[in-house]
Amino acid sequence: MATTHPKVYVVATGGSISGIGPDRLDYLLYPELGKRLSIEEMLKRIPEVETVAQVESENLIRVGSPAIGPPEWLQLAHRINDLFDTDPDLAGVVVTHGTATLEETAYFLHLTVKSERPVVVTGAMRPPTAMGTDADLNLFDAIRLAAAPAAVGRGVLTVLNNEIQSARDVTKTNTLRVETFTSRELGFLGYVDSEGQAVFYRDVTRQHTTRTPFDVRGRETLPRVDIVYTYSGADGLLIDAVRQHGSDGLIVVGFGSGSLSSAVFEAGARAIQDGLVVVIASRATSGRIIMTPQKEAHGYLVADDLLPQKARILLMLALCQTRDRQALQEMFYRY
Repeated sequence: MATTHPKVYVVATGGSISGIGPDRLDYLLYPELGKRLSIEEMLKRIPEVETVAQVESENLIRVGSPAIGPPEWLQLAHRINDLFDTDPDLAGVVVTHGTATLEETAYFLHLTVKSERPVVVTGAMRPPTAMGTDADLNLFDAIRLAAAPAAVGRGVLTVLNNEIQSARDVTKTNTLRVETFTSRELGFLGYVDSEGQAVFYRDVTRQHTTRTPFDVRGRETLPRVDIVYTYSGADGLLIDAVRQHGSDGLIVVGFGSGSLSSAVFEAGARAIQDGLVVVIASRATSGRIIMTPQKEAHGYLVADDLLPQKARILLMLALCQTRDRQALQEMFYRY
């Protein structure tokens, strides 16, 4: 009797995983050329996928990931939620994506997809036309992972270089190497390994997907949140510019454990007085920001251990729900 493989839907958005370079030694110029394989052409490169899943696909967006932002996040979330809502037989969804902003799109989906079924985001550091490309294996691994029962209920995952990571924690750490994506000191979750199995050693404990209030179905825009980076000698100029622009929220990226120069701290306090929601994150790559009496007295929020770019995403979604300071702070501890 024929074996029925799980159904997996691949949503393509472009990026290096689809890039076409001028020759097999090109690892840099292909984004500037702007030529891309379609998802149908990408899947033809891996006929082995027929042994693990029934695959359907579409080219939803075809851009490099620096061109992906809130409008595209909403478009992706709407499409994925619609796929899960209309097809109860769908095992999981794969999103192909450029690596520059992959972690941001993945975290947005981690908070807004309303299904326990897996969504797996993947990309490549080397285009499919390059010698030593990782595009084919990463796409194959992503489909295997989306089809795996072990991936259910873990939120949005990424897989590159055989490593399974949580969308909340993963970040890009190297400009060119294939092992660029890590989860910092928290560690990745498991492997899609050589025998074809998705093997998990750790789990995701922060709430996600069906356990968040962030349902963006029907929403066309998101609140504007900006990021200001602290550096030695920084003053309040950039924070004042954000305040005067009329943004809804601000992530201030502080030193180490969240310390700020007096000029930056005072500028942030002025912004809070004007009604801006201001969250302190850290320019360190690991560790938590902990609330202090001084920060609390001036109305600051803290990002816990979220990287600045992910704190921005959470604040954008949180501001769709409330502007209550305590409720917003609880969201940073919960998600």
